[in-house]
Amino acid sequence: MRGIISHGAYLPHRRLDRATIAAVAGTGGGKGTRTVASYDEDTTTLGVEAARRALAATSVRPGALWFSTVEPAYLDKTNATTIHAALRLDDDAIAADFGGAARSAVVALRAALAGGSATLVVSSGIRTGLPGSADESQGGDAGAALLVGDESDGPVIAELIGSGTATDEFLDRWRNPGDVRSRQWEEKFGETKYVPLAKAAVAAALADAGIEADRVDHLVVAGTHARAVKAAVRKLGIDGAKVADDLAGTVGNPGAAQFGMLLSATLDAASPGQVILALSLADGADALVFRTTDALAAHRTHDPIADQVGGGAPVAYGKFLAWRGHLTPEPPRRPEPARPSASAAGRSEDWKFAFVGSRDRSTGALHLPPRRVSRDGGAVDDMEPAPMSDVSGTIVTYTIDKLVYSPSPPVVFAMVDFDGGGRAPIELTDIDPSDARIGGRVQMTFRRLFTADGIHNYFWKARPLPGDDVGAEGAAESAADDNAKTEA
Repeated sequence: MRGIISHGAYLPHRRLDRATIAAVAGTGGGKGTRTVASYDEDTTTLGVEAARRALAATSVRPGALWFSTVEPAYLDKTNATTIHAALRLDDDAIAADFGGAARSAVVALRAALAGGSATLVVSSGIRTGLPGSADESQGGDAGAALLVGDESDGPVIAELIGSGTATDEFLDRWRNPGDVRSRQWEEKFGETKYVPLAKAAVAAALADAGIEADRVDHLVVAGTHARAVKAAVRKLGIDGAKVADDLAGTVGNPGAAQFGMLLSATLDAASPGQVILALSLADGADALVFRTTDALAAHRTHDPIADQVGGGAPVAYGKFLAWRGHLTPEPPRRPEPARPSASAAGRSEDWKFAFVGSRDRSTGALHLPPRRVSRDGGAVDDMEPAPMSDVSGTIVTYTIDKLVYSPSPPVVFAMVDFDGGGRAPIELTDIDPSDARIGGRVQMTFRRLFTADGIHNYFWKARPLPGDDVGAEGAAESAADDNAKTEA
């Protein structure tokens, strides 16, 4: 039995209200919201966060990592290796990019399902478009991760029982290298091409699974051609009540990540013994049929997507345009940072990419960043790795800095005490400066500090724990805020 062992998805914290677009752009907009990656997020960091959620729900460690996006942070350089480093995967676990087209994401999943070691399939998307365009308002940003393997790796929660595919060459959506927006041919043409391909792929998948359409309990359909997706749903002969919510009104369409995101959300809603038909429309059609197993009942998704949809905070349309590079506000009047050193990053890979400190074996003293000499007792080179990326912490003091260089000032720095010991100065993210509080609870998140000379400087920041309130003790401490914080 081979199939999905675990899954996870990540939605950025910020939400853009589509109703605010037309007042500035003069056109576009609509109802609902879309997710927005922050200025310190890119497709790699979205992939890391989704993968962390998938691995948090299982003890299985992947032997391979496939990463797919159409907006890679790097060309020439492999982006999957950054995700590999952030997750602290074994050195013999291969990491590779499947990129260039939205279909690459479902192809990466199919490659993992074909066999081999346990494989983590990660996809992410940041969708923008020109101001006022449909791509801008209807797009979304997200990451998704599916851990694939067989029973020798771990409990399979959704077994692959059938697949089908149909490929054709036609011009629907395209973007030339260097372009900042996608282009699309007339929508009716795309619909006439996609619907027959969808019907053929689904028929082949159901035949391969040996079941009829009425046996399907959940239908997932993903694709960047919204009209074709709706038409395919109508023509497949499956009860409309079984169609999974595409989250268009709250998340938007995150492109390459949509298939994995919707499949993850459907697995959260499914029960053991149900059939899921997942269809992707992208330069053809790919259909996968899964049957959930009894192991699904014991599987607990870490930070399920339904909870993330209900969270988040608004972002102004002007700030969204600035984050996307469509609006250029005056930069901070400070020197821009120098490019990070490749050799220094190589020497401190575990600390920089995986947030691993060192713990003195004799005294238990925790050092952030790692040290060779213990602060307690002075023992030399008697340390063990102390992974801290999944450890929560508490803000003991903080500073709002309006002078330091940042693409989105001001910057909130905090001194964080980590649960179980350890203290470090950490930059906060996904927080408005007025909401920073002594006693606030935070969790770590992988982000991009800045980009200089084309090099992305990745490290870890802290973000508020979902649903965290200051509480009585925190409120009392924040009353003495002026004695504990400085404002530059």
